[in-house]
Amino acid sequence: MKNTFIYLDSCDTCKRILKELDLPENVVLQNVKTSPVTAEQLEFLVKQEGSYESLFNRRAQLYRSRGLHEKQLSENDYKELLLEHYTFIKRPILLFSDIAYVGNSKKTVAQAAQALRS
Repeated sequence: MKNTFIYLDSCDTCKRILKELDLPENVVLQNVKTSPVTAEQLEFLVKQEGSYESLFNRRAQLYRSRGLHEKQLSENDYKELLLEHYTFIKRPILLFSDIAYVGNSKKTVAQAAQALRS
């Protein structure tokens, strides 16, 4: 998997983390709104994270507006939703040296920064 930073360009948190990480030139920027996560990328992420659910962004406006918060979703449901609409993927995601750093927790961002410096 090539080195990629997957983010949403209208997300202030993603922009802050992008600036904080100071990515090297060999990292490709991928705005999920214009270049959604591919099935191949999703499969790589699931192998890293352990489940589709762990990649799912429950803060997405569509999650509530579609009433998904009231449903019992299966792993397959999560997979379909992740591939269907960019807003459902947890972000940002750094794919670097065959490791995925998913989300915006301080711990994850610190791990990503450490990997980039190594």
